[in-house]
Amino acid sequence: MMSEIQDMEALVTQVRRDIVRMVHKVNSGHPGGSLGCTEFFVALFNEVMEINDTFEMDGIGEDLFFLSNGHISPVYYSVLARRGFFPVAELSTFRLINSRLQGHPATHEHLPGIRIASGSLGQGMSVAIGAALAKKLNKDPHLVYSLHGDGELQEGQIWEAVMFAAGRGIDNLIATVDRNGQQIDGPTEEVMPLGDVKTKFEAFGWKVLTLKEGNDLQAVIATLEKAKALTGNGKPVAIIMDTVMGNGVDFMMHTHAWHGKAPNDEQLETALAQNPETLGDY
Repeated sequence: MMSEIQDMEALVTQVRRDIVRMVHKVNSGHPGGSLGCTEFFVALFNEVMEINDTFEMDGIGEDLFFLSNGHISPVYYSVLARRGFFPVAELSTFRLINSRLQGHPATHEHLPGIRIASGSLGQGMSVAIGAALAKKLNKDPHLVYSLHGDGELQEGQIWEAVMFAAGRGIDNLIATVDRNGQQIDGPTEEVMPLGDVKTKFEAFGWKVLTLKEGNDLQAVIATLEKAKALTGNGKPVAIIMDTVMGNGVDFMMHTHAWHGKAPNDEQLETALAQNPETLGDY
C-alpha cells in the first residue's frame, strides 16, 4: 500500500502544479478551493470510487460523482485528465474560447467525466439525490458521491434536499462538505455563520462523519472507506471535511484572498517551486 500512497502523493503534487498553471495562463479561475480539495479528488478518483474506464453519461454499473461547487473546476479537470478521461495536454485550454474546459464544468461540449453543469451553488445536492434514486430504481448497487463548499450551505435548496434525502432513505449517497471556513467575500463565520454543521446534518436524519485532516491523503481515504461501510443502512451519509484553502502553496493558505484570484508570474514560480514536478507538466 505504501508504494500506492507514494504514487498518489506524487499525483497530489502534480495536480497542484496543474491548478496554478491553469489559472495563471488565463489570469482567471479559482485556485484556493481547488488546492484545498486536491487530496480529496485524488483519493476519490484513484482509490475509492468504482468507475469504468470508458465514460458513459448514464453511469449505470459504476459509482458517480457530482461537483456542486463548480468553481473549483481546475482540480476536477486535472484529476480527470490524469485519470485518463481526456488528454492531459487539454488542460492548457482551460477557460479559453471554445474550450471544453470552461471556468465552471459544462455538459454541452461532452467532456468525459462531466455529467452536470455546476457552479450555481446549492443545486448539486439535489442532482446527487436524483442520481442516487435512479440507481435504486435500476437496482444498481453502486454509490453516488458529491462535494459541496461550506459557504454553499448558506443556500436554502441544500437543506430542502438534505431533508428529502433523509426522509426518503437515500442511503446510497455520500455527500462531503469542504469545511475550509472561507468564501469569496471572507471567512464564512463573518459572512453568514454556519454553526454546528455536523449537528445540523444529524438533526435532519443523516449519518455524519468528521474528517479533521482533509489534507492528509491517507486520512481522506480512510474516512471515505468508512463512509462507504455506512451506506445501505437507511440513512444518507455526510462527511464534514476540514481543509485549508490554498493548501500546498504557502502564500495562498488560510485566506479567502485566493478564492478566485490567479497568481502572477513571480507567484507562479514560487508555487511551482513548492510543488516540484512529479509526473510531467502538460
